Amino acid sequence: MINLPRVPKARHAVFPLLGLVLFAGSLLPSLQMFGTQFGGLPSRPFDALAVGAVALQSLSLAGCRRWPVAVLALVAAGFAIDQLCGYHSFAGSALPVAVLNAGWRADRGRRAAAIGSTVAYLLFVAAFPLRGGGEPAAGVVAFYLSLVVVWGIGAWLRSTRAAEAERRRRVAEETRAAERTRIARELHDVVTHHVTAMVVQTESARYLAGEQLDQTLATVSGTGRQAIAELRNLLDVLNPGGQPVLGLDTLVEQTRRAGQPVEFTEVGTPGAAGVAPVAYRVVQEALTNALKHAHGSPTSVQVRHGEGDITVEVRTDSEADLAVGGSGRGLAGLRDRVGDVGGDFAAGRGESGGFCVRARIPA
Repeated sequence: MINLPRVPKARHAVFPLLGLVLFAGSLLPSLQMFGTQFGGLPSRPFDALAVGAVALQSLSLAGCRRWPVAVLALVAAGFAIDQLCGYHSFAGSALPVAVLNAGWRADRGRRAAAIGSTVAYLLFVAAFPLRGGGEPAAGVVAFYLSLVVVWGIGAWLRSTRAAEAERRRRVAEETRAAERTRIARELHDVVTHHVTAMVVQTESARYLAGEQLDQTLATVSGTGRQAIAELRNLLDVLNPGGQPVLGLDTLVEQTRRAGQPVEFTEVGTPGAAGVAPVAYRVVQEALTNALKHAHGSPTSVQVRHGEGDITVEVRTDSEADLAVGGSGRGLAGLRDRVGDVGGDFAAGRGESGGFCVRARIPA
């Protein structure tokens, strides 16, 4: 297996790019002292400390995806230096970005981050009177509430992302369960039919001798080879691009050799891949049922290939109830399988007696 290097998605570079824009913009003379102004302190020219505060606020955004809480702390520290020293740089715009990102991406310590940020904000506000400034109470509350709203938007984005992830997980699990059920049905149909035929043939061989015994054993061997072939076809279906060639003639002839008199009628022309897999399984399960519960009873199979659908009818002249018992993957499984492709299925006593299985499958 070759592991190719992962190409970063374009959105992964948004925060580093935004940080560079804020850093460069803050150093432009035309944008200096045009940023956020909080605390009522007079503006002062940029110096080395101003450049450090700008770098702390803007360049820290590069770590937003991996360290959201740490980035929030660094940006908040840079913002505090910026405002308490009166630089009022353009980089102050990074604070709401860091708050939004922390509300969105922080997986751990969310409550501690919210409480710590509130305490830090109160200390930040209390420091301004010590430097000869101060913000009106309305401004203090409005600024705090605006940051709370930004955090709330981030939390909403986080919950939306979590709900989408849960939905995808649920869909994936349902898909896997449906696929496991489908594989179980396919294996049930293949194995049950051929093993039932082999059991019936082997039991009849106990009373035979000479040439008849040889013929019966050859039939058992042929049934085993047919089972292996169908299992291989099933594996081809499970692989991308696989499609088995399914023919009803071989299936009917195999059932006849097992001692079940079967009259087969096929009207119309099947597709290049043979009869549709669902129609094939209907005939296979119905014949297996007849062979198991009504061995020796006359059975008729009628298949009609229409323009838009395939109609299957398997009738067994028997008074036995062929729907009794089973694991739930037989006739009940056929009903689900035919329903999955938009077809109709019925199984029960026929109007003229016997047991009848009918199915209409979209072609």
